[in-house]
Amino acid sequence: MTDQAVDTSGTAAGSAAGWATGEFFGRQRELKALRADIERAGLDTISGRKAPRARVLLIAGRPGSGRTALAGSLAASLADTYPDGALRARLTTPGGERVPTERTARALLDDLGIAAPPGAGEDELSEMVRDALSVRRALLLLDDAVDAEQVDPLLPDNSDCLVIATSQGPLTGIPDVRPCSIGGLESGAAVELLARFAGAVRVTVDPTAAAALAEECGGQPAALVLVGGWLTARPKSSVADVTKQLHDMPFDSAQPTGSRPLARSFRFVYESLPQTAARILRLLALAPAGLADAHTASALAGCSVSAAQSTLDDFAGLGLLRRDGVLYEVPGCLAPLLRALMEDRDRPAEVQLARARMLERTVRQLQSCRATTEPDGSAARKKMAGLPRALRFPNAFTAAEWLRIRQDALLASARIAVEDGELDTLARRLVAALVRALAAHRGTEAAAPELYGLHRLVLAVAERCSLHREQAAALLNLADLDAQTGRTQDALVRYRAALDAGRAAADPYATARAMESVGGAHQDLGDWPRGADWYGRALAQRLARGEHADAARLYGRLGTVHTYAGRYGDALRDWRAAASGHRRLGDLAGYARALSEVARVQEYAGRPEESMRTCQEAVEWARQAGEVRLRAALQLRLADTLDRLGDPAAARLHRSAAETLLEEEGSTCEIRSSSARD
Repeated sequence: MTDQAVDTSGTAAGSAAGWATGEFFGRQRELKALRADIERAGLDTISGRKAPRARVLLIAGRPGSGRTALAGSLAASLADTYPDGALRARLTTPGGERVPTERTARALLDDLGIAAPPGAGEDELSEMVRDALSVRRALLLLDDAVDAEQVDPLLPDNSDCLVIATSQGPLTGIPDVRPCSIGGLESGAAVELLARFAGAVRVTVDPTAAAALAEECGGQPAALVLVGGWLTARPKSSVADVTKQLHDMPFDSAQPTGSRPLARSFRFVYESLPQTAARILRLLALAPAGLADAHTASALAGCSVSAAQSTLDDFAGLGLLRRDGVLYEVPGCLAPLLRALMEDRDRPAEVQLARARMLERTVRQLQSCRATTEPDGSAARKKMAGLPRALRFPNAFTAAEWLRIRQDALLASARIAVEDGELDTLARRLVAALVRALAAHRGTEAAAPELYGLHRLVLAVAERCSLHREQAAALLNLADLDAQTGRTQDALVRYRAALDAGRAAADPYATARAMESVGGAHQDLGDWPRGADWYGRALAQRLARGEHADAARLYGRLGTVHTYAGRYGDALRDWRAAASGHRRLGDLAGYARALSEVARVQEYAGRPEESMRTCQEAVEWARQAGEVRLRAALQLRLADTLDRLGDPAAARLHRSAAETLLEEEGSTCEIRSSSARD
């Protein structure tokens, strides 16, 4: 693998192939030392114990020192040693905030192809990562760690794995960590890097000036790339001229000593930009997850998409951005400098307006993305047709790819918008549009982990703005996902909170839905009396509002709870009420299913003859409703009942009838004959 010695790492977990950005210069001594550290015996080995965890190599250096590139080059050189692959995660956002371990672990699990349960906590997810790596020989690169607390939960309990971590300082608390501190490049490698941009001729004709320029940049790869990019854009400028101009620029005394060469080189390049381009560059500090495209830059600056695209290409040529496919990434070492410039040069109102334009553009793109899944002639399609051509997608596949590539940035945009708290209306629209787009293209089950986080964002905004109806909806969605993943107690707490919010909003739908869900949670916990009580409350509200279809369904849920509790008389009453409700509504299939449940309860109650008669009636109604699979299931139940009554010949006839029905249906699913209570 080749790689520039520049700290331009990404923001999420990714494969080793994604680390390559160009050529790798110098650092041979450090690479040799790191490889030697891998072979050297650890403290556990010396003491005669088997190493309980993966070995950790630490590359310590300032942002811009090339620590990420060095880690990537080392990882690439070890690819054959770790056949189960390499994983990467960045532990700090471009804005300098710690990435929660929960998010890092979820990204790593996604790269491993392991489905993480939505709403799972940090401990559960990090344990899943360790378990997955415990049976693999893999390499894990943890980039830009703030401290040992970010690294320790992710360390594999497997000495066959290797962890390479990058950080500004030591990772105190992790035993037997192998540190490698790096500074600037050696003079020869620094000049070689300059020649890569400025051209060999300009460096060869004045090697003294090139060495002096490398010294002015402190040998820092990021600073050298910036100055080299500037030289590339100005082929008539000499290396000596640039060296003199850079030397004459004062250092920023507010910066730490080790960061001053990079800050000065950045300021040198920035001040050479036209005013409009300089403003676009400053506003890229607002790009979510440090990722931008032409639409992002266009919305931030209020310029055309084509002008924004051209400007982004120029920035990439200058080393101010790193291009990754259709996206441009703000290097992590430059993000703080951009933010400081924006806060100094742009008024808060202008920054807020730029952020609002970016969010509005994103909302419209998400709406257009979702509309591609709608049928032709639908309202969403008509609305999409009215959008500018640049915001429309030609087909659903293109829209899905756009959503996949930008998912990390879109999720970051939603988080930032909610945390900011200044544009709550836009934040709510953005989250809602993202939820709909993910559900439409990926399905609610596949996108459940992302949807869980988005529902939490909706809840945060709703609570802050006292929007009780949205609060109830978010709580119900979160509780449903909790219940689906087995966290029934958590779901119960959220359902009760949703009930309170629904009552505060005077929302009868949310109130009834919450009461029914509370009953369902108690049912899942085996608390039949409370389950029946809450179903009864929800039923009373449905009956009072004349919602007969929902009332019929709730009668059935009450019948189920009573059946589980062994109260067969109450169960028969409720299932008959459910059957009556479905019949009044003209729902023949629902009526047949309710009768089948009446027959089941009669069988449990020790009344097989009544069960047979009811079951035969249900078969006839299922036939009229065209429910072939239900008819087959009922025929099998009749066969089981006849077996218990001592009539195997009749039982065989019913089983034969069930098989014939399924053959005619062409079903590949198997319905087993069983008398177990379900």
